[in-house]
Amino acid sequence: MTDTLILAIPSKGRLMEQSAQTLERCGLKLRKTGPERGYRGEIEGLPGVEVAFVSASEIVRHLRSGEAHLGITGRDLVEEYIDDWQSKVEFVRIFDFGPADVVVAVPSCWLDVQAMADLEEIAVAFRRTHRRRLRVATKYMNLTRRFFASHDVSSYRVVESLGATEGAPAAGSADLIVDITTTGETLRANGLHILADGVILKSRASLVRALAVPRSAAAAAAEVEILARLSGPGD
Repeated sequence: MTDTLILAIPSKGRLMEQSAQTLERCGLKLRKTGPERGYRGEIEGLPGVEVAFVSASEIVRHLRSGEAHLGITGRDLVEEYIDDWQSKVEFVRIFDFGPADVVVAVPSCWLDVQAMADLEEIAVAFRRTHRRRLRVATKYMNLTRRFFASHDVSSYRVVESLGATEGAPAAGSADLIVDITTTGETLRANGLHILADGVILKSRASLVRALAVPRSAAAAAAEVEILARLSGPGD
């Protein structure tokens, strides 16, 4: 057990900027230590805290493995990558940035498919006609399987997406997709529409706390201070 509290922050892009700005408004100013392009930092005026700059998906893995006590990441990634996440982490703050809905989207030309129940009907007919299951392209394999099972949709197979998921149906590598969206514009531009009951999860950037990671007295005190400041007027 280390005396230091580890806080994992997104390492690049808009999510990093918004995380840093939100923390600074609450009196938690981040500062990198070492090389400018390094991946470690601290919070000015708050000893006992080490900041780790890593990707949003890596933050989830750090929380899961115990390499971080706190992290800012999306709920979508937590529910995708942490089995039985309710017993392992908690969402202590939900921020007003980083919105992303995980949705089921099908080709707009599928006029008879407007809901998940329609999807199961067409999947059965599709398999009978084409001798194969519907292919669902996604990076969210666990969320997809759980959501489809909850709607009794079984005649499909998941195709892991390694690129721009929304382009998979047009490219012929999948029949429909599960992906994230903020406005739906990209989906519409690719000839897709979201099913009426196809919103799997509404996600935002959140401060997530690992429940089972040991904390020294100093680390616990630093954590209490961070949470107290985030509950203040600047939040």
